[in-house]
Amino acid sequence: MGRSKKGRCVKKNKQVDSAEPETIVRAPHSFVIHRGLPGEHIIELTKDFRKIMEPFTASALKERKKNSIKDFVSVAGVLHVSHMCIFSRTDVGMYLKLGRLPRGPTLTFKIHNFTLSRDVISSSKKQMVFDEIFKHSPLVVLNNFSGEGMHMKLMASTFQNMFPTINLRTVNLNTIRRCVCLNYNAETKSIDLRHYAIKVVPLGLSKGVKKLVQAKIPNLSSCQNYEDFLTKTPVSDSEAEDDPSNSVVLPHKLSSRGNLQDNNSAIKLYELGPRLSLQLMKIEEGLLDGVVLFHEVVHKTEEEKLKIEKIREQKRRIKEARKKLQRENKQAKEKAREEHRAKSKRRSDVERVDLDKERAQEAEDDAQYYREEVGEEPDKDLFQVQSGKRKSFGGREKFKKKFKTK
Repeated sequence: MGRSKKGRCVKKNKQVDSAEPETIVRAPHSFVIHRGLPGEHIIELTKDFRKIMEPFTASALKERKKNSIKDFVSVAGVLHVSHMCIFSRTDVGMYLKLGRLPRGPTLTFKIHNFTLSRDVISSSKKQMVFDEIFKHSPLVVLNNFSGEGMHMKLMASTFQNMFPTINLRTVNLNTIRRCVCLNYNAETKSIDLRHYAIKVVPLGLSKGVKKLVQAKIPNLSSCQNYEDFLTKTPVSDSEAEDDPSNSVVLPHKLSSRGNLQDNNSAIKLYELGPRLSLQLMKIEEGLLDGVVLFHEVVHKTEEEKLKIEKIREQKRRIKEARKKLQRENKQAKEKAREEHRAKSKRRSDVERVDLDKERAQEAEDDAQYYREEVGEEPDKDLFQVQSGKRKSFGGREKFKKKFKTK
């Protein structure tokens, strides 16, 4: 036998160790999918939002139309998925649903405006996009979320719990490469979402020295010698970085060049996209279902809430009764199937016993006929019955032809 060869898909798939670190298991994971009417923009927006949720999200998740929400929920526990982000499109507009798995709550936002990542990056003068910055989760910055109301606290906690927590005492500054900024406007009740890449540059250096420190090739065409290049201090776009309000003192050395411990460095942001303008419309108690805890447009009275609760309770009872009936029917079918199997087994046993008796009687008749015709006792194994079968000599007619007396 030859050695079985692995297929192409098996070779491409990387074997993941089942024993994952506790920090990775406890980190919030997410599914980002889209539903509703098809369109290129909603598909690209879904992919861009997955970039925000990196690295604890299913980046290459392939969804089909026949996949339901229950399909994703059923595998969420195995993959440690704690949140589900659903982009949907209707005739009215686009919506974003943020659900906490497995039992909710669910927040529904209406998307008023959005800009894809490709448009944001193409419009930027300077770009900073590479795969290294997506290997760590972003820093979350919330602004003006301290308003009154249960929906404000729930909304703020939902955005915070979608990303891993950061311990200020043990955090490594080299892992903070991105930030997600959420600003709430109390007048318009809208939320502006922005996604930035963070760059740290050293301060107190001239433009020429900064290029040398950052291992860049300087342009010496306008200089007579190195002294002219190092001593001149032209005005550049780095002057904005030298603003004292943007400077910080680094607690330890960073991996980027020139950023040493206890030295002043400037923080610079490069927008990555996408941009989203959201408005909270509804909060449901369960996952895409349940009691409506908050609604921006529709307001129910206490009588209407009680009526809705009664209807929901009635539907729940009907559903439980239907499940109970299905369970009883299934048990009855299994019981009938077992009885049929037992009855068939008993019938087959009785038939086998009768058949053995009949064959034994036939064997005895054949042996008696042999004695009468030949006048000798037959061999012991000539007409012996074994395991429900009798060793046949060929039947009486064939026996008569073979031992026919003259």
